[in-house]
Amino acid sequence: MTRIAILLCGTCFVATTAFAAPKGDEAKHLNEAASVVTELRHAASGIPESVWDKADCVVVIPSLKKAAFVVGGEAGAGVMSCRRANGWSAPVFMHLAKGSFGLQIGAESVDLVLLVMNQRGADKLLADKVSLGADASIAAGPVGRSTEAATDAQLTAELLSYSRSHGLFAGIDLSGGVLRPDEKAVARVYGPKLTAREIVDPGRKVRPPAAAQVFLRSLGPHAQASAGSR
Repeated sequence: MTRIAILLCGTCFVATTAFAAPKGDEAKHLNEAASVVTELRHAASGIPESVWDKADCVVVIPSLKKAAFVVGGEAGAGVMSCRRANGWSAPVFMHLAKGSFGLQIGAESVDLVLLVMNQRGADKLLADKVSLGADASIAAGPVGRSTEAATDAQLTAELLSYSRSHGLFAGIDLSGGVLRPDEKAVARVYGPKLTAREIVDPGRKVRPPAAAQVFLRSLGPHAQASAGSR
């Protein structure tokens, strides 16, 4: 009987840890997000460190796609992590879609970083979905080492946006975009019982997958400290 119990416990342990190993798209998003954050944080014309230090959460969407033809739109997948007292939370997988109208010829992509500047903005993003500019205020973030020229909109926005395209760093207008947790990706990595809000909840101490460590390190020197046991 004892042997059976041990075998069952071992089976449960395998099942618990197996879904915390991102593969395919999720692992790719984590690795690409790490590269984007590193470059945007360290570029002379990138995200000011004084702004970065004030952010409650960070959302990274590598290679946000801009579709072509008359009715275009952007769509992309990425990850979100929130600052904690001892580091950063386990990442939540996110999806961004934006409809736009106008003549758009060809196709392009940009790397996108959103800084969530307060808990109110974070709460909105962790809900079912949020319309940027309507449900949550958003502004193109100030770039460069000095933030003295920041506008009132940038100083009061719930989210600040940054983009990289062809090596150039700038703010970007994402008003009208719809950002939401990617529930299918979350379930593949963390299992079906955890919600996006629970993953970043400091009280739950959800363990980030090993594949997320490079991304978490890119966010700050104490990022790995957020890794705990569930």
